[in-house]
Amino acid sequence: MGCISDELLGTFLPIVVYWLYSGFYIMLGSFDNYRLHSRKEEDVKNLVSKKTVVKGVLLQQTIQAAVAIVLFTVTGDAAGDAAALQNSSLVLVRQFLIAMIVLDTWQYFMHRYMHHNKFLYRHIHSQHHRLVVPYAFGALYNHPLEGLLLDTIGGALSFLLSGMSPRASIFFFSFATIKTVDDHCGLWLPGNFFHVLFRNNSAYHDVHHQLYGSKYNFSQPFFVMWDKILGTYMPYSLEKRVGGGLEVRTAKEHKGD
Repeated sequence: MGCISDELLGTFLPIVVYWLYSGFYIMLGSFDNYRLHSRKEEDVKNLVSKKTVVKGVLLQQTIQAAVAIVLFTVTGDAAGDAAALQNSSLVLVRQFLIAMIVLDTWQYFMHRYMHHNKFLYRHIHSQHHRLVVPYAFGALYNHPLEGLLLDTIGGALSFLLSGMSPRASIFFFSFATIKTVDDHCGLWLPGNFFHVLFRNNSAYHDVHHQLYGSKYNFSQPFFVMWDKILGTYMPYSLEKRVGGGLEVRTAKEHKGD
């Protein structure tokens, strides 16, 4: 890919993609009819400023980039061998599926544990839940330790266990980044590609960010299988909100857990 190495692209392109795709959703945020929460709710319910969110995301991305550089350096020879074997699109599909399952599995169990362990939730994971009303560029707003444990280590495991090359990782991690941003965008757009392919979407994850759903819908970013298998799946419906837009409704919304 030109004069830039695959390792550098695999490290920094997902970061660029994160801000570009978030910017796309910032522009679409003016379409109030597709918002899952009103602008007033976003301003009132969220417990952290957008400036603080940007700083937090940049810190996490700095840590991710540092770990990625180390990972690519350590696995350099093995990655070169893997790249030589990738002559088939079927190989790439298999690697992507393995990486998706590994990432989902790691994040489900780590995410769920951070909710059930009171110390970890209070001091670490609650930072992400200061965004009661999620928005696109807040997708990676986490405590730095959570970012390292959930996202960075999860990404490293999916890379290593799938056997993908640095070149393949460019596409996988850019795709995973877009999916994560989409899940936090706070919008339900008609014809959304991700809503067609995945049941894990912006409405599904919005349930988790609400008080009544905080012990449900832990799965991210791709599938809902672990929630289904382990009984933490909370079904929902989308209804028109009084005053415009949409809202996510569940049977337990007014009953608590």
